[in-house]
Amino acid sequence: MTKLTARTAWLALALTATPLFSLPAFAQAEATAPTKAAGAYEWVTLGTMGGPMPSATRGEPANLLSRKGSAHLVDVGDGAASAMAVAGSDYRELRTIWISHIHFDHIGGLFGVLGLRLQTRGTTPLTVYGPPGTKAIVTGLIDAMRPSARSGFGVPGEVPIDPGASITVVELDDGAVVKLDDFTVRVASNSHYSFPPDSQNAKDFRSLSFRFDLPERSIVYTGDTGPSDKVTALAKGADMLVTELIDIEATLTNLRRRARQLSPEEAANMERHLRDHHVTTTDIGKMASAAGVKEVVVTHLAGGGAATEPGAADRYAAEIGKLFSGRVRIAKDQDRF
Repeated sequence: MTKLTARTAWLALALTATPLFSLPAFAQAEATAPTKAAGAYEWVTLGTMGGPMPSATRGEPANLLSRKGSAHLVDVGDGAASAMAVAGSDYRELRTIWISHIHFDHIGGLFGVLGLRLQTRGTTPLTVYGPPGTKAIVTGLIDAMRPSARSGFGVPGEVPIDPGASITVVELDDGAVVKLDDFTVRVASNSHYSFPPDSQNAKDFRSLSFRFDLPERSIVYTGDTGPSDKVTALAKGADMLVTELIDIEATLTNLRRRARQLSPEEAANMERHLRDHHVTTTDIGKMASAAGVKEVVVTHLAGGGAATEPGAADRYAAEIGKLFSGRVRIAKDQDRF
């Protein structure tokens, strides 16, 4: 999948007379899938491959919650700005960004999103919500944008703009509730980290799951998590559960093949993380059944090429279906729900 940088997207804008995010014919075809009823929010899986290893066919974790006039990114993996364009979303309508945790496959596209906003002179207020550490990350990215902001278009007399103008960062923790104009977001910390409870790291870092209670339905996004009673409780009675998935043996095989530079100690830590801090098909089936959700959407496929091989999606759905009787869908990039 070709990924445009923020600079490329801006040059395309500057050199054409078409509206922002006008798409070539092939991309328009991808972006014209059936939508929900007029005025209803739609969930688009912009990127569906778990990192950190890049994929030639799927983007890194990113999702779009949008309806006309309002767009919200939920995680922002590498290529998120371009994926928004493919989805047909008007970048000027972006109002919030929700970051589940600060691993790079979930935040790698944030610089591109903020940079595109700067280059297109975006001034609409943007709020970035995320766990502790989000403020430091956004502040660092804004500082990194300042030289480009000062240089501008290279035209004498041009007045530079502040790359941080109208950007607000709100750090969240377990139990937080955020009420926006027409929907409410509830937050739960999950088990993607397992630092000792009395350690400084346990105080400093969180991985979060979000529940979006929309006017027409409720959507729970697990982000990255291991089995978690808090996430199950957050999902109670939800219409749709958007969950990560790890194919553990396929992931370990891919890791050993593509990261041979890891020391035995580093490889052991990575394996512990993969086994303890993610959910399998069995975990998903149990969680969805206990929460009583109506539908499961599986994204953040971790398992390297095995996750996208012919028959893999059917196998994952069947395994989840052994424990959950509702609808199960394995997402692809640009799927709409």
